[in-house]
Amino acid sequence: MKTASRYIFMIFIVVAIVDLWLSQSGNENFRHITKPLLIPLLMLGYLLSISQPLNPYAKLIFGGLFFSWLGDIFLMFEDPGGIWFICGLLAFLTTHLFYIRYFSKTISSSESYFRKRPILFLAVLAYLIELLYILWPHLQGMKVPVLLYGIIISLMLIMALWQYGKLSSYTAWIFIGGAMFFVASDSLLAIDKFKQHLPFAELLIMSTYVLAQFLIVQGSIRHLKEPVRSYHH
Repeated sequence: MKTASRYIFMIFIVVAIVDLWLSQSGNENFRHITKPLLIPLLMLGYLLSISQPLNPYAKLIFGGLFFSWLGDIFLMFEDPGGIWFICGLLAFLTTHLFYIRYFSKTISSSESYFRKRPILFLAVLAYLIELLYILWPHLQGMKVPVLLYGIIISLMLIMALWQYGKLSSYTAWIFIGGAMFFVASDSLLAIDKFKQHLPFAELLIMSTYVLAQFLIVQGSIRHLKEPVRSYHH
């Protein structure tokens, strides 16, 4: 099973590279094949990597990935402020709620390092305020949805930071890296859609998004192999 999962993750990386190349070549027809394949490949690789697919943590990862897959599909047809964009926003917001719950339920005999140092949480808050300051004049009727989304994704990043000291350092940093790449991807998407078109926007958005999802999946695989795996209800 481990060998099979390794091959699936290799296929995921190849498909991701092809999708990024297609995004730069402007071949959107083939991207309707490659882009929707990414998350199912991650889900399959994750399924083959864990011993207990019905583990409560695994269910949260599968839930987050499923709504990410829906979001990917919705955003292939979106326009800023349109119905497909709203659907994509709601799908990814749900993804972040699944990941927030995952991070909130990890337990350990030690206290989180970052929980004792709130200055890092303030740094995340400062980033959110700055991003909203940049976007606010351009959001028009999307102010409330974008504000809500910004709060949720910032909370997801804070909860990922919380893993340092709760989990092994390596696992925690994988989660933190995934969360940071997710925030970067969503921030780039928001700036590109609402403020100004960015050079190589799709390449930057998709590469950070793919890295984010891959790291979160890999972090969960490592987490489920650690000695303390109890689920806190």
